[in-house]
Amino acid sequence: MEYSELLDIIKTGEGYTIELKESINSSIGKDICAFANSSGGKLIIGVEDKTNKVIGYHLTNSDRSKVQDIARNMNPPFTVQIEQLKNLAIIISVEGKNKHYTVNGHFYLRYGANSQQLNRDEIRDLFQKENLISFERQTNINFKEKNFSNAAFNNFRKNTNLDKALPKQHILNNLNLLTNNKLNNVGILFFSNNVKYYYPTAIISCFLYSDKEQTEIIDSKEFTGYFMSNLNNAYKYLLSKLNTAIIIKNELKHKTKLELPKEALREAIINAMIHRDYNINSSVQINISPDKVEIINPGRLLFPKEELGKRSVLRNPILVDLIHRLGLVEKAGSGIKRMQKLAKEDNVTVVFKTGMFFEVIFHRKIDNRAENRSKSEANPKQIRR
Repeated sequence: MEYSELLDIIKTGEGYTIELKESINSSIGKDICAFANSSGGKLIIGVEDKTNKVIGYHLTNSDRSKVQDIARNMNPPFTVQIEQLKNLAIIISVEGKNKHYTVNGHFYLRYGANSQQLNRDEIRDLFQKENLISFERQTNINFKEKNFSNAAFNNFRKNTNLDKALPKQHILNNLNLLTNNKLNNVGILFFSNNVKYYYPTAIISCFLYSDKEQTEIIDSKEFTGYFMSNLNNAYKYLLSKLNTAIIIKNELKHKTKLELPKEALREAIINAMIHRDYNINSSVQINISPDKVEIINPGRLLFPKEELGKRSVLRNPILVDLIHRLGLVEKAGSGIKRMQKLAKEDNVTVVFKTGMFFEVIFHRKIDNRAENRSKSEANPKQIRR
Protein backbone atom coordinates (compact mmCIF):
# COMPACT_ATOMS: atom_id res chain seq x y z
CA MET A 1 0.00 0.00 0.00
CA GLU A 2 1.24 3.47 -0.87
CA TYR A 3 1.43 6.20 1.78
CA SER A 4 -0.80 8.49 -0.31
CA GLU A 5 -3.45 5.76 -0.46
CA LEU A 6 -3.31 5.44 3.30
CA LEU A 7 -3.88 9.18 3.70
CA ASP A 8 -6.93 8.95 1.43
CA ILE A 9 -8.34 6.16 3.61
CA ILE A 10 -7.88 8.37 6.68
CA LYS A 11 -9.84 11.14 4.91
CA THR A 12 -12.69 8.67 4.43
CA GLY A 13 -12.84 8.33 8.22
CA GLU A 14 -13.68 5.46 10.55
CA GLY A 15 -16.22 2.91 9.43
CA TYR A 16 -17.12 -0.74 9.13
CA THR A 17 -13.62 -1.76 7.95
CA ILE A 18 -11.52 1.19 9.19
CA GLU A 19 -10.44 1.96 12.77
CA LEU A 20 -8.27 4.99 13.55
CA LYS A 21 -6.16 5.10 16.71
CA GLU A 22 -3.62 7.44 18.22
CA SER A 23 -1.49 4.61 19.64
CA ILE A 24 -1.40 0.93 20.52
CA ASN A 25 -3.86 0.55 23.41
CA SER A 26 -5.88 -2.05 25.28
CA SER A 27 -8.74 -2.05 22.73
CA ILE A 28 -6.55 -3.39 19.91
CA GLY A 29 -7.55 -6.98 20.69
CA LYS A 30 -11.30 -6.44 20.44
CA ASP A 31 -10.91 -4.55 17.16
CA ILE A 32 -8.78 -7.31 15.59
CA CYS A 33 -11.34 -9.86 16.78
CA ALA A 34 -14.29 -7.82 15.48
CA PHE A 35 -12.70 -7.47 12.03
CA ALA A 36 -11.93 -11.20 11.93
CA ASN A 37 -15.57 -12.02 12.75
CA SER A 38 -16.90 -9.50 10.23
CA SER A 39 -15.44 -8.58 6.83
CA GLY A 40 -11.88 -7.78 7.82
CA GLY A 41 -10.40 -4.31 8.21
CA LYS A 42 -7.48 -2.01 8.89
CA LEU A 43 -6.39 -0.40 12.14
CA ILE A 44 -4.39 2.72 11.33
CA ILE A 45 -2.23 3.90 14.21
CA GLY A 46 -1.05 7.49 14.51
CA VAL A 47 -4.28 9.38 13.85
CA GLU A 48 -6.10 11.65 16.27
CA ASP A 49 -9.45 10.04 16.97
CA LYS A 50 -11.85 12.99 16.78
CA THR A 51 -10.21 15.12 14.09
CA ASN A 52 -8.63 12.45 11.84
CA LYS A 53 -5.41 14.50 12.06
CA VAL A 54 -2.23 12.55 11.42
CA ILE A 55 -0.03 12.80 14.51
CA GLY A 56 2.23 9.86 13.68
CA TYR A 57 3.21 6.69 15.50
CA HIS A 58 6.31 4.53 15.14
CA LEU A 59 6.03 0.89 16.09
CA THR A 60 8.52 -0.57 18.51
CA ASN A 61 9.55 -4.21 18.60
CA SER A 62 7.55 -4.46 21.81
CA ASP A 63 4.44 -3.16 19.97
CA ARG A 64 4.82 -5.74 17.22
CA SER A 65 5.22 -8.57 19.72
CA LYS A 66 2.22 -7.38 21.72
CA VAL A 67 -0.08 -7.27 18.67
CA GLN A 68 1.09 -10.65 17.35
CA ASP A 69 0.63 -12.20 20.81
CA ILE A 70 -2.94 -10.86 20.99
CA ALA A 71 -3.74 -12.42 17.61
CA ARG A 72 -2.03 -15.74 18.37
CA ASN A 73 -3.84 -16.00 21.70
CA MET A 74 -7.26 -15.52 20.14
CA ASN A 75 -9.44 -18.61 20.00
CA PRO A 76 -8.87 -20.01 17.44
CA PRO A 77 -5.40 -18.51 16.84
CA PHE A 78 -5.29 -15.73 14.27
CA THR A 79 -2.61 -13.86 12.34
CA VAL A 80 -2.42 -10.21 11.36
CA GLN A 81 -0.19 -8.20 9.05
CA ILE A 82 1.71 -5.28 10.59
CA GLU A 83 3.26 -2.49 8.52
CA GLN A 84 4.99 0.83 9.12
CA LEU A 85 4.46 3.40 6.35
CA LYS A 86 6.50 6.49 7.15
CA ASN A 87 4.91 7.92 10.31
CA LEU A 88 1.86 5.66 10.30
CA ALA A 89 1.43 2.05 11.43
CA ILE A 90 -1.17 -0.35 10.00
CA ILE A 91 -2.56 -3.56 11.43
CA ILE A 92 -4.43 -5.52 8.76
CA SER A 93 -6.98 -8.03 10.04
CA VAL A 94 -8.53 -10.05 7.23
CA GLU A 95 -11.90 -11.77 7.46
CA GLY A 96 -11.30 -14.96 9.40
CA LYS A 97 -11.66 -18.39 7.82
CA ASN A 98 -12.32 -20.20 11.12
CA LYS A 99 -15.10 -18.09 12.62
CA HIS A 100 -16.02 -17.48 15.32
CA TYR A 101 -13.09 -15.83 17.13
CA THR A 102 -12.81 -14.75 20.74
CA VAL A 103 -10.26 -12.64 22.56
CA ASN A 104 -9.96 -13.06 26.33
CA GLY A 105 -13.10 -15.18 26.17
CA HIS A 106 -15.25 -12.51 24.50
CA PHE A 107 -16.79 -12.29 21.02
CA TYR A 108 -16.76 -9.03 19.09
CA LEU A 109 -18.46 -7.99 15.88
CA ARG A 110 -18.13 -4.80 13.88
CA TYR A 111 -21.06 -2.37 14.19
CA GLY A 112 -20.54 0.72 12.03
CA ALA A 113 -17.35 2.27 13.36
CA ASN A 114 -17.49 0.33 16.64
CA SER A 115 -16.52 -3.13 17.87
CA GLN A 116 -19.48 -4.59 19.77
CA GLN A 117 -19.32 -7.50 22.22
CA LEU A 118 -21.76 -10.38 21.62
CA ASN A 119 -22.30 -13.60 23.46
CA ARG A 120 -21.35 -16.91 21.85
CA ASP A 121 -24.88 -18.05 21.02
CA GLU A 122 -25.76 -14.77 19.35
CA ILE A 123 -22.77 -14.70 17.06
CA ARG A 124 -23.05 -18.40 16.21
CA ASP A 125 -26.73 -18.13 15.33
CA LEU A 126 -26.12 -14.93 13.40
CA PHE A 127 -23.60 -16.47 11.02
CA GLN A 128 -25.24 -19.87 10.74
CA LYS A 129 -28.83 -18.74 10.14
CA GLU A 130 -28.57 -15.37 8.45
CA ASN A 131 -25.28 -15.36 6.50
CA LEU A 132 -24.48 -11.86 7.65
CA ILE A 133 -22.91 -10.31 4.56
CA SER A 134 -24.20 -12.43 1.66
CA PHE A 135 -26.75 -10.00 0.23
CA GLU A 136 -24.63 -6.93 0.79
CA ARG A 137 -21.54 -8.30 -0.93
CA GLN A 138 -23.30 -9.76 -3.95
CA THR A 139 -23.29 -7.94 -7.28
CA ASN A 140 -26.03 -7.66 -9.87
CA ILE A 141 -24.80 -8.53 -13.37
CA ASN A 142 -27.65 -6.51 -14.86
CA PHE A 143 -26.62 -3.23 -13.23
CA LYS A 144 -26.02 -0.48 -15.78
CA GLU A 145 -23.69 2.43 -15.10
CA LYS A 146 -26.29 4.84 -16.50
CA ASN A 147 -28.44 3.99 -13.46
CA PHE A 148 -25.78 5.23 -11.04
CA SER A 149 -27.08 8.46 -9.50
CA ASN A 150 -24.25 10.99 -9.27
CA ALA A 151 -26.66 13.32 -7.49
CA ALA A 152 -27.22 10.74 -4.75
CA PHE A 153 -23.50 10.10 -4.51
CA ASN A 154 -22.64 13.81 -4.31
CA ASN A 155 -25.28 14.36 -1.63
CA PHE A 156 -23.79 11.52 0.37
CA ARG A 157 -20.28 12.94 -0.04
CA LYS A 158 -21.51 16.36 1.11
CA ASN A 159 -23.53 15.09 4.08
CA THR A 160 -20.67 12.93 5.36
CA ASN A 161 -18.06 15.69 4.86
CA LEU A 162 -15.88 13.50 2.65
CA ASP A 163 -13.00 15.26 0.97
CA LYS A 164 -14.10 16.58 -2.45
CA ALA A 165 -10.75 15.60 -3.91
CA LEU A 166 -11.26 11.90 -3.20
CA PRO A 167 -12.11 9.97 -6.42
CA LYS A 168 -15.52 8.30 -6.59
CA GLN A 169 -13.97 4.87 -7.11
CA HIS A 170 -11.79 5.30 -4.04
CA ILE A 171 -14.78 6.23 -1.86
CA LEU A 172 -16.91 3.35 -3.13
CA ASN A 173 -14.08 0.90 -2.50
CA ASN A 174 -13.30 2.15 1.02
CA LEU A 175 -16.99 2.11 1.95
CA ASN A 176 -17.19 -1.58 0.93
CA LEU A 177 -19.57 -0.84 -1.94
CA LEU A 178 -17.51 -2.65 -4.56
CA THR A 179 -17.14 -6.41 -4.95
CA ASN A 180 -14.56 -7.44 -7.55
CA ASN A 181 -14.56 -3.80 -8.72
CA LYS A 182 -18.32 -3.89 -9.39
CA LEU A 183 -20.99 -2.00 -7.47
CA ASN A 184 -22.51 -4.44 -4.99
CA ASN A 185 -26.05 -4.62 -3.64
CA VAL A 186 -25.59 -1.97 -0.96
CA GLY A 187 -24.06 0.36 -3.54
CA ILE A 188 -27.09 -0.21 -5.78
CA LEU A 189 -29.52 0.43 -2.92
CA PHE A 190 -27.77 3.67 -2.01
CA PHE A 191 -26.84 5.09 -5.41
CA SER A 192 -29.13 3.64 -8.07
CA ASN A 193 -31.79 5.94 -9.48
CA ASN A 194 -33.97 2.92 -10.28
CA VAL A 195 -33.73 0.51 -7.37
CA LYS A 196 -37.03 -1.18 -8.17
CA TYR A 197 -35.71 -2.35 -11.54
CA TYR A 198 -32.97 -4.37 -9.85
CA TYR A 199 -34.71 -5.30 -6.59
CA PRO A 200 -38.52 -4.95 -6.91
CA THR A 201 -39.11 -5.25 -3.17
CA ALA A 202 -36.33 -2.89 -2.00
CA ILE A 203 -38.88 -0.08 -1.87
CA ILE A 204 -41.30 1.49 0.61
CA SER A 205 -45.04 0.98 0.15
CA CYS A 206 -47.41 3.37 1.96
CA PHE A 207 -51.16 2.84 2.42
CA LEU A 208 -53.78 5.17 3.89
CA TYR A 209 -56.94 3.44 5.17
CA SER A 210 -60.34 4.93 5.95
CA ASP A 211 -61.13 2.36 8.63
CA LYS A 212 -59.47 0.73 11.60
CA GLU A 213 -59.91 -2.72 10.06
CA GLN A 214 -57.82 -1.61 7.06
CA THR A 215 -60.31 -2.86 4.48
CA GLU A 216 -60.58 0.33 2.39
CA ILE A 217 -57.50 2.00 0.92
CA ILE A 218 -58.14 5.67 0.13
CA ASP A 219 -54.59 6.59 -0.88
CA SER A 220 -51.30 4.84 -1.52
CA LYS A 221 -47.79 5.68 -2.59
CA GLU A 222 -44.76 3.65 -3.60
CA PHE A 223 -41.24 5.03 -3.27
CA THR A 224 -38.76 3.35 -5.63
CA GLY A 225 -35.74 5.65 -5.75
CA TYR A 226 -32.36 5.41 -4.04
CA PHE A 227 -32.13 4.70 -0.31
CA MET A 228 -32.11 8.24 1.12
CA SER A 229 -34.74 9.43 -1.36
CA ASN A 230 -37.08 6.64 -0.27
CA LEU A 231 -36.44 7.38 3.39
CA ASN A 232 -37.09 11.11 3.09
CA ASN A 233 -40.12 10.79 0.81
CA ALA A 234 -41.79 8.10 2.91
CA TYR A 235 -41.23 10.21 6.03
CA LYS A 236 -42.76 13.29 4.39
CA TYR A 237 -45.72 11.28 3.10
CA LEU A 238 -46.41 9.86 6.56
CA LEU A 239 -46.27 13.30 8.21
CA SER A 240 -48.65 14.73 5.60
CA LYS A 241 -51.33 12.19 6.61
CA LEU A 242 -51.22 12.93 10.33
CA ASN A 243 -52.96 15.63 12.35
CA THR A 244 -51.32 18.75 13.69
CA ALA A 245 -52.58 20.62 16.74
CA ILE A 246 -52.03 24.24 17.70
CA ILE A 247 -50.84 24.48 21.28
CA ILE A 248 -51.68 27.90 22.77
CA LYS A 249 -49.51 28.97 25.68
CA ASN A 250 -50.89 32.50 25.88
CA GLU A 251 -52.66 35.01 23.64
CA LEU A 252 -49.46 35.87 21.79
CA LYS A 253 -47.56 32.61 21.62
CA HIS A 254 -48.52 29.31 20.06
CA LYS A 255 -46.84 26.44 18.27
CA THR A 256 -47.90 23.48 16.18
CA LYS A 257 -47.38 19.91 17.30
CA LEU A 258 -47.83 16.67 15.39
CA GLU A 259 -50.03 14.04 17.03
CA LEU A 260 -47.13 11.52 16.97
CA PRO A 261 -43.44 12.26 17.69
CA LYS A 262 -41.69 13.02 14.39
CA GLU A 263 -38.28 11.75 15.39
CA ALA A 264 -39.67 8.45 16.63
CA LEU A 265 -41.45 7.93 13.31
CA ARG A 266 -38.27 8.72 11.39
CA GLU A 267 -36.27 6.36 13.61
CA ALA A 268 -38.78 3.58 12.94
CA ILE A 269 -38.55 4.03 9.17
CA ILE A 270 -34.73 4.05 9.28
CA ASN A 271 -34.69 0.91 11.44
CA ALA A 272 -37.06 -0.84 9.05
CA MET A 273 -34.83 -0.04 6.07
CA ILE A 274 -31.47 -0.96 7.58
CA HIS A 275 -32.49 -4.07 9.52
CA ARG A 276 -34.83 -5.72 7.03
CA ASP A 277 -34.00 -9.00 5.31
CA TYR A 278 -33.47 -8.10 1.66
CA ASN A 279 -33.71 -11.77 0.68
CA ILE A 280 -37.43 -11.80 1.56
CA ASN A 281 -39.66 -10.75 -1.34
CA SER A 282 -41.62 -8.12 0.53
CA SER A 283 -41.20 -4.37 0.84
CA VAL A 284 -41.04 -2.13 3.88
CA GLN A 285 -44.66 -1.12 4.46
CA ILE A 286 -46.25 1.85 6.22
CA ASN A 287 -49.94 1.50 7.09
CA ILE A 288 -51.85 4.59 8.25
CA SER A 289 -55.30 4.02 9.71
CA PRO A 290 -57.51 6.16 11.96
CA ASP A 291 -56.26 4.57 15.17
CA LYS A 292 -52.63 3.69 14.47
CA VAL A 293 -49.54 3.85 12.27
CA GLU A 294 -47.72 0.60 11.48
CA ILE A 295 -44.17 0.46 10.13
CA ILE A 296 -43.39 -3.09 9.05
CA ASN A 297 -40.22 -4.67 7.70
CA PRO A 298 -39.56 -8.25 6.55
CA GLY A 299 -37.13 -10.18 8.72
CA ARG A 300 -37.04 -11.95 12.06
CA LEU A 301 -35.18 -10.64 15.08
CA LEU A 302 -31.69 -12.14 15.31
CA PHE A 303 -31.89 -12.41 19.09
CA PRO A 304 -34.58 -13.22 21.71
CA LYS A 305 -37.43 -10.68 21.91
CA GLU A 306 -36.61 -10.18 25.61
CA GLU A 307 -33.37 -8.51 24.50
CA LEU A 308 -35.18 -5.95 22.32
CA GLY A 309 -33.84 -2.50 23.14
CA LYS A 310 -30.87 -3.98 24.99
CA ARG A 311 -28.95 -5.66 22.17
CA SER A 312 -28.43 -5.12 18.48
CA VAL A 313 -27.23 -7.78 16.03
CA LEU A 314 -26.73 -6.56 12.50
CA ARG A 315 -28.11 -8.23 9.42
CA ASN A 316 -26.75 -5.48 7.11
CA PRO A 317 -23.56 -4.06 8.69
CA ILE A 318 -22.33 -2.21 5.58
CA LEU A 319 -25.68 -0.49 5.19
CA VAL A 320 -25.67 0.46 8.86
CA ASP A 321 -22.17 1.88 8.44
CA LEU A 322 -23.38 4.25 5.70
CA ILE A 323 -26.31 5.41 7.83
CA HIS A 324 -23.99 5.82 10.82
CA ARG A 325 -21.70 8.04 8.71
CA LEU A 326 -24.71 10.20 7.86
CA GLY A 327 -25.38 10.64 11.57
CA LEU A 328 -28.78 8.94 11.38
CA VAL A 329 -28.07 6.16 13.89
CA GLU A 330 -26.15 6.25 17.11
CA LYS A 331 -24.73 3.37 19.13
CA ALA A 332 -25.81 -0.24 18.80
CA GLY A 333 -29.30 -1.01 20.09
CA SER A 334 -30.26 2.63 20.69
CA GLY A 335 -33.05 2.85 18.09
CA ILE A 336 -35.71 1.00 20.08
CA LYS A 337 -34.87 2.85 23.29
CA ARG A 338 -34.98 6.17 21.46
CA MET A 339 -38.43 5.42 20.01
CA GLN A 340 -39.70 4.39 23.43
CA LYS A 341 -38.29 7.52 25.06
CA LEU A 342 -39.75 9.90 22.46
CA ALA A 343 -43.14 8.17 22.57
CA LYS A 344 -43.25 8.35 26.37
CA GLU A 345 -42.40 12.07 26.31
CA ASP A 346 -45.40 12.65 24.02
CA ASN A 347 -47.67 10.29 25.98
CA VAL A 348 -47.95 8.02 22.93
CA THR A 349 -48.18 4.23 23.10
CA VAL A 350 -45.70 2.36 20.91
CA VAL A 351 -45.80 -1.43 20.55
CA PHE A 352 -43.29 -3.83 18.94
CA LYS A 353 -44.40 -7.11 17.36
CA THR A 354 -42.06 -9.82 16.19
CA GLY A 355 -42.35 -12.84 13.93
CA MET A 356 -41.53 -13.33 10.26
CA PHE A 357 -41.95 -9.54 10.08
CA PHE A 358 -40.98 -6.87 12.62
CA GLU A 359 -43.66 -4.27 13.34
CA VAL A 360 -43.55 -0.91 15.12
CA ILE A 361 -47.06 0.32 15.96
CA PHE A 362 -47.79 3.87 17.09
CA HIS A 363 -51.29 4.34 18.54
CA ARG A 364 -52.74 7.66 17.43
CA LYS A 365 -54.20 10.17 19.85
CA ILE A 366 -56.76 11.60 17.45
CA ASP A 367 -59.34 9.56 15.55
CA ASN A 368 -58.77 10.86 12.03
CA ARG A 369 -61.47 9.20 9.92
CA ALA A 370 -61.30 9.65 6.17
CA GLU A 371 -64.77 11.17 5.81
CA ASN A 372 -63.77 14.05 8.10
CA ARG A 373 -60.25 14.38 6.76
CA SER A 374 -58.98 17.82 5.88
CA LYS A 375 -55.60 19.40 5.79
CA SER A 376 -54.48 19.80 9.36
CA GLU A 377 -53.11 23.26 8.63
CA ALA A 378 -56.54 24.38 7.37
CA ASN A 379 -58.53 23.12 10.36
CA PRO A 380 -56.17 22.60 13.31
CA LYS A 381 -57.35 21.56 16.71
CA GLN A 382 -56.49 24.07 19.45
CA ILE A 383 -55.15 22.89 22.78
CA ARG A 384 -54.54 25.26 25.66
CA ARG A 385 -51.72 24.63 28.08
